Amino acid sequence: MERTVVDVPQGARGTAPPATTNPHSNRDTSHPLRVAVIGGGPGGLYAAALLKRLDPTRDITVWERNAPDDTFGFGVVLSDETLGGIEHADPHVYEALQRDFIRWDDIDIVHRNTRHTSGGHGFAALGRKRLLEILHTRCRELGVGLRFHTEAPEDLPQTHDLVIAADGIHSTTRETHADVFRPRVTTHRCRYIWLATDFPFDSFRFEIAETEHGVMQLHGYPYAPDASTVIIEMREEVWHAAGFDELGEAESIERCAKIFTEALRGRPLKSNNSTWTTFRTVVNDRWSHGNVVLLGDAAHTAHFSIGSGTKLAVEDALALAACLEEQPSLDEALTAYEAERRPVVASTQRAARASLEWFENLALYLDQPPRQFAFNLLTRSRRVTHDNLRLRDRRFTEAVEREFGCPPGTPPMFTPFRLRGLTLRNRVVVSPMDMYSAADGVPGDFHLVHLGARALGGAGLVMTEMVCVSEEGRITPGCAGLYTGRQTEAWKRITNFVHDRAPGTAIGVQLGHSGRKGSTKLMWEGMDEPLDEGNWPLVAASALPYKPFSQTPRELSRAQLTDIREQFAAAACRAARAGFDLLELHCAHGYLLSGFLSPLTNRRTDAYGGTPEKRLRFPLEVFDAVRNVWPGERPMTVRISATDWAEGGTTAEDAVEIARAFAAHGADAIDVSTGQVVAEERPEFGRSYQTPFADRIRGATGIPVIAVGAISSWDDVNSLILAGRTDLCALARPHLYDPHWTLHAAAEQGYTGPAAVWPVPYRAGSRRPQTGRTDAPKPRLTLGS
Repeated sequence: MERTVVDVPQGARGTAPPATTNPHSNRDTSHPLRVAVIGGGPGGLYAAALLKRLDPTRDITVWERNAPDDTFGFGVVLSDETLGGIEHADPHVYEALQRDFIRWDDIDIVHRNTRHTSGGHGFAALGRKRLLEILHTRCRELGVGLRFHTEAPEDLPQTHDLVIAADGIHSTTRETHADVFRPRVTTHRCRYIWLATDFPFDSFRFEIAETEHGVMQLHGYPYAPDASTVIIEMREEVWHAAGFDELGEAESIERCAKIFTEALRGRPLKSNNSTWTTFRTVVNDRWSHGNVVLLGDAAHTAHFSIGSGTKLAVEDALALAACLEEQPSLDEALTAYEAERRPVVASTQRAARASLEWFENLALYLDQPPRQFAFNLLTRSRRVTHDNLRLRDRRFTEAVEREFGCPPGTPPMFTPFRLRGLTLRNRVVVSPMDMYSAADGVPGDFHLVHLGARALGGAGLVMTEMVCVSEEGRITPGCAGLYTGRQTEAWKRITNFVHDRAPGTAIGVQLGHSGRKGSTKLMWEGMDEPLDEGNWPLVAASALPYKPFSQTPRELSRAQLTDIREQFAAAACRAARAGFDLLELHCAHGYLLSGFLSPLTNRRTDAYGGTPEKRLRFPLEVFDAVRNVWPGERPMTVRISATDWAEGGTTAEDAVEIARAFAAHGADAIDVSTGQVVAEERPEFGRSYQTPFADRIRGATGIPVIAVGAISSWDDVNSLILAGRTDLCALARPHLYDPHWTLHAAAEQGYTGPAAVWPVPYRAGSRRPQTGRTDAPKPRLTLGS
């Protein structure tokens, strides 16, 4: 018998299999598969309908404690991707949805009495109750049992072959087996309330209200010909200051209607047993336990500002149904389901987290130019980008660029930026990258070729690796230094090449000391592992080893602190003589100065430890010593770890104060990295994952920032610069992959201006090489029969 082929696209499992059983299942077939679904929300109902449609012999029951029309909120927004999955999996449901969908294209951002509209986005929504009615009808047509006002029996795992726990964010199933699922629930900083109004907005509307109590925002969208969803959101402290904590439901709703009376056209707001709540992000280490599997909000949540809760639940249902058809056993099906959905959900949660935090920190952006504010809001999740928005609404994007100061035909990344007496021709920085290829601290031919190639590649600023201020301050025997005259002359050879052969490109030096992370093998021989022989003694803020097998450093004495401060100053003098245009002080990644800043690595009880101010003392002393000898017209930056990614460590709030302190002492910009301070860190990796920390520092302090961390495309750079989240973007690995990354970015965007000048010998290659044609000739004439 031929096996059923399940064609399901990436992410949404858009195409479900036809309604047939899987003949290759090795599950017990002595009785039809018994499936219990706990929770009668859209995800649970759709999963039940799909499984029943795929095999009508299955015995499927949905258990819902509430009434059929009980629901939270009013409208539901679904993406074209999700709708495509529904259309292929169950045309009956899709057609019913189509009849009720409200569609629109525009997003309106209203801020300080100015409305900016961006089109071309494409939304579809309908009432949540109507969605449930459609799914109830479909389940009944297929023979799914629906039990409302009924708690799910505790013995369902024993009486059924499969239990789908779609019982929402407060999932009893998840909590019952918390030791297996290992949920992590994060409560966020804003209060919000779901409401509705009795007319349809003509767009997705974001409106900002600056009140005497603080900033409040309205999220609104149509979901029926005569109704719109309205969500009112504000930070917890604003909610308390405005007195909402003392108001009943009716009074709260009336107050919200008055605050946003213009957006609501003077109409009242409606409630659905609405209460103020805080959003909680749910993450689980596992999604299944035996024959019990989590689905939708029980497994994961994503903030409503990117409209993904119902979308994710429906896509979970599609994937689960398909995996049950594809896999030969239940265990394998549940494993495949989680493997498929987890990366998609993680990506969505990262985007949702970025959006959520943008609204939490909304006050930081209020003084941005009007169009930049709108662009920032639209690109807050990093899923909508500059290039993507240009395709959707070219006129809006070009207006933002004009307001920003982009000359015609100039992408944001190719606008100049000034730091003290240095003007960078574009916003691209080759990030510091340790090469571990020096001999006795002397940079050689490798460094000349490595840094020279990247300077020829068009970046505005090329940074050296961390250059150590002493032999004892090296990370590895292969680290470069600036503690001898020979090293100075070797660096001068490199800066001369950059200035002579790549005019317009600046070259900067990063000075640092390894601290407790020194005396280790070359990265490719064993990262962070102590040398087999020839180790040198380590020093640090406190006598704490980096890893259990690491060498334990000595806590620095007052006299040693003075010596190291003088070593930094001496290295800065050599850097000036070597011809560097910019100097960066490395206070990140757990190296010596970073070790003073973090409470996890600084346990001192003297004047250099304890309070944040005391932990800052030595790094600031070093900064002052360097600034005093570094030429006044040349800028200085400071790289910091804006979070330790570990409990009890440096936080984003701490980073703002650290940045302020360095700026007060004369830092021209803060290079904002994160982590690598303690071995037990738990970073939240993802595209551009460190940029929110730079954004926060820039917004809170006004200090120029350099963003770094998984910024990989020129589209990302343009988006971050134009949104005002950073001033410069530092890219590391993309420049290892392509030394001419900046020039190629210019070519791909059709930019030929002064910010990306090809070296004369390379100009013949300044246009993308031709490739073979991939399009077939179009027919010139069609004749009838």
